[in-house]
Amino acid sequence: MKQLLRTTDPTVIAFAKALLQGEGIDCFELDVNMSVLDGSIGVLPRRLMVPEADHDEASKVLTDNGISLDG
Repeated sequence: MKQLLRTTDPTVIAFAKALLQGEGIDCFELDVNMSVLDGSIGVLPRRLMVPEADHDEASKVLTDNGISLDG
């Protein structure tokens, strides 16, 4: 698995996951439970992971839909 996206915005993660699932690309969200530990105030970023073989295609899908992968 390789990190594709890191953000504190849960709406970006949800949109990215929907886009990837629509393209048949498996993805996994990390650090979800960390937001519970920080009181759900959104200080700690969540990471979206994809298989290394799908990383380039997944990057293209997200950038084509206006999601910045720069951090």
